[in-house]
This record gives sequence, structure tokens and C-alpha cells, in this order.
Amino acid sequence: MSALSGLSILVTRPAQQATYLVSQIKSLGGEPLLFPVLEITDVEDIRPLLSIIDRLHEFDFAIFVSPNAVDKALPLICKNAPFPSHIKVAVVGKGSAQKLSSYGINEVIMPAHRFDSEALLELEILKQVQHSHIVIFRGNEGRKLLGETLINRGAIVEYAGCYQRTKPNTDVSSLLKCWEHGFVHAVTITSSEGLHNLFDMVGEVGQQLLKKTPFFTAHERIAEIANDLGLRNINLTEVGDDGLIAGLLSYFNR
Repeated sequence: MSALSGLSILVTRPAQQATYLVSQIKSLGGEPLLFPVLEITDVEDIRPLLSIIDRLHEFDFAIFVSPNAVDKALPLICKNAPFPSHIKVAVVGKGSAQKLSSYGINEVIMPAHRFDSEALLELEILKQVQHSHIVIFRGNEGRKLLGETLINRGAIVEYAGCYQRTKPNTDVSSLLKCWEHGFVHAVTITSSEGLHNLFDMVGEVGQQLLKKTPFFTAHERIAEIANDLGLRNINLTEVGDDGLIAGLLSYFNR
């Protein structure tokens, strides 16, 4: 019998980013239930982003907050010229670093263990940024902590919004029916915004089901939000999709 045989796992990543996690669950005998709680789309007005890209050479640091930021910004940046070699590139997590590598950018500043804005800000190189010009590539209305902290340290910060995150307008009736009949055995979440969206999308009935279902995330901040929302069976895993898979295997095979 396969390791996840008979188990249905709710996968909440945006559809275009869920391929690997879905395939891994299937390969282990589980049934992935794809239910995206975030939609990633292009910005409505691309002109501010293109304006920053046109003067990218002015910056000392470029920070990409997510793989989406890399995927949306790099093709535009590299369309007419190579990425400026003098710019120090920083990322929050491994996924963004891997995406950058596919564009030939391999020298990346990244936290060694925890993968969030707080961990990135703990790095010594980002503590000495007085008068540095920093651009942060991010989605619409991202967290303010990173930029505000760097500004407080004396940096000149600009934001480059390169994608939009929205809550999908999805019919949840079939999911709730499966869930009520015991056919959702675990929930995976990879962003705090996604967790809030899921909580809102499933309504009061789904919220009660969610509180009873094993919950898996690789991020301490998401685990804290889950606890505040009343979830109790919260499982913190190693980072990335492989970390989520390892956490699922550990939980269901112990």
C-alpha cells in the first residue's frame, strides 16, 4: 500500500504553482483536491513597473518576495538587456532562488533557515543599508514590514508591483459535501493571505470542518494565524512542497 493511500489532501496553491505538490501526492497514492485560494494575475497598469525596470541600473539591491515576483518581472527585465550585474539580489525563500537560477541569476542573498521577511531582515548585509537604493518586486499590497524596516535603516525603497493576488470566486458546495462526508483528510496552506481567503471562502460550515482537520504549513507565521482562527491540529513542516510531503508522511504513518 502506498504511503498516502486512501487519503484526500486539500491543495490550496494557485493552480499554476500546484503541479509538483499534486504529482507528489498522487505518486504516494493520495488524492489531491486542488482548491486554489489565490489567483495570480498581471497588474492592470504595467507602466509603473516598466518605469522602474527602465532605471533598474540605479538600484543597489533588488528583492523578490516570491516566485511569482520573479516570473512576472524577470521576462520584462531581460527583454532588452541583461540583469545589471552590480545589483545585489535578495529573496525570502528557496522557491524564488530556484526561479532566479532559471534566469541565470545564481548569486542570491537568502536566509539560511527560516524563510520569511523577518529572517531576511536579520541578515547582516541588510542591516547596513543606509543610503542604499532598494527595489522590492512584489504583488499588490504586500506586507509592509520589509520595506518599512529597510527605510528605518536608512535605505531608499521603491516598490515594483508586478502581479495581483485576488480571492477566487469559486463554488465551494462540492468541496463542502466531500468534507462533510469525511473525504478531506488534510489541508495544506502556503500563505497567510491564502489561509484568510480559505477561511472566508468556505463559510461557517467549512470553518468548523477546517478546525477539525489536520492542517499543514511550512511557515510559523501561518501556523500562528491558524491558531488565532481556532485551528488546533496544526502541523509545522520543513519548507517547500517536499517539506509539506514529509510532514504529511510523518503524520499519517506514525
